[in-house]
Amino acid sequence: MPQDKLYPRTALVLLTALNLLNYVDRNVLFAVQPLVQDEFHISKTQVGYLTSAFLLFYMFAAPFVGPLADRYSRKLIIGLGAIFWSGLTLLTAVTHTYTELLIRHTLVGVGEATFATIAPTFVADLFAEDRRGRILGIFYLAIPVGSAGGYLLGGHLAPLHGWRFPFYIAAAPGFLLALAVLFLKEPVRGQFDSLKETPERGTIFGLARNRAFLTATLGMAAMTFSLGGIQVWIPQFLYSERHYSLEAANFTFGIIIVVDGILASLAGGWLGDYLLRRTKSSYYLISAASMALGVPVMIVALFVAGPVMVPAIAVAAFFLL
Repeated sequence: MPQDKLYPRTALVLLTALNLLNYVDRNVLFAVQPLVQDEFHISKTQVGYLTSAFLLFYMFAAPFVGPLADRYSRKLIIGLGAIFWSGLTLLTAVTHTYTELLIRHTLVGVGEATFATIAPTFVADLFAEDRRGRILGIFYLAIPVGSAGGYLLGGHLAPLHGWRFPFYIAAAPGFLLALAVLFLKEPVRGQFDSLKETPERGTIFGLARNRAFLTATLGMAAMTFSLGGIQVWIPQFLYSERHYSLEAANFTFGIIIVVDGILASLAGGWLGDYLLRRTKSSYYLISAASMALGVPVMIVALFVAGPVMVPAIAVAAFFLL
């Protein structure tokens, strides 16, 4: 039926939109950091604690959220998680102390873990294996676009209306998208998978013996360490060290993120699918090569000034995204 053929694309669009909003909500705080520091009289170290708390609880929540998807409705978990983190984004606008902000950011990590852990499996079950690289490339386009949206939203609105106002704008769509997710039809789990799960494969013990999982997890941790620091601190670096205005710093980095992110996501998905015909390790090799090229270029970008700096940041971001 045409309706059935249209459904996977409709679900992909909806989940990609929610993924985009996820990263808008996450990055808008980075855009307004200098204003938050001034109001709460906090140090850069304390600002760093906000992201550390977010990632720490995100990390601890993910292993507990994942098994829930095997027992309960994935769309329900995704929808409730989105309502939870959107509510916390809204509450950010009414925080009055650093402690409140820290608690809020900690709980956002728990809420967003529900989406990041479960939504990719939902999307993967909508499409055949030979299309997943391209489909997930589209889904993950939301990361750079949403991140850029957070920088542009915060950088533009905060100087005009105060740093709290962007959080009202960022929170509102999350409730609507979360409700829409609840009306999606749950896909059959693993319906297009060529490899079937064995009793050991789904256990913690099985994962501990899976070399591909361990190396991919280690690589992802290294990538997050590098990219996370860049996302948090580059706008602040441009603002405080290179004397950009708040809006210009966020606009510059936001444009870099959205352009590089779109190109990198599409190129990575296409190249991974293309090389998969030659080697099963294609996705790993592309990720490793990108990291190896991106990190040195970013180090150079941080120590140069003038017209070379922004292109160097752009080149490094392309590889790291």
